[in-house]
Amino acid sequence: MRRSIIQAAGEKDKTEINLTPMLDMVFIMLIFFIVTASFIKEAGLDVNRPDAPPDQVTAKANILVAISAANEIWIAKRRVDPRAVRANIERLHAENPEGSVIIRPDKRAYTETLVGVMDAARQAGVFDVKIAAGDD
Repeated sequence: MRRSIIQAAGEKDKTEINLTPMLDMVFIMLIFFIVTASFIKEAGLDVNRPDAPPDQVTAKANILVAISAANEIWIAKRRVDPRAVRANIERLHAENPEGSVIIRPDKRAYTETLVGVMDAARQAGVFDVKIAAGDD
């Protein structure tokens, strides 16, 4: 009798739960989610970009301001002191009031210089300020 109790206890220890059906279901669910995720379209806006290159200037006589990699400011192909940017923009804007200011900074130029030129243009009364991005 004692032997049968020991054998019965040993048999209970050997019983296992079969996890194969559960793993099959997990893999089937994983495949289902991967397949359905590829058909989900994310919400967003479609942007229609202009066909013209960004370097193209409009027909109006715009005020072109360039900022070099060394943070030098150039207006009308001459170097301008940062303190004289506002006066130069006021003078050029007086000659052509419909023109806008187009700033073309070098990608290594400081943001501080760019913001300073933008502020000078707005202080000069020009509120149509554009930043030209190009491939340098």
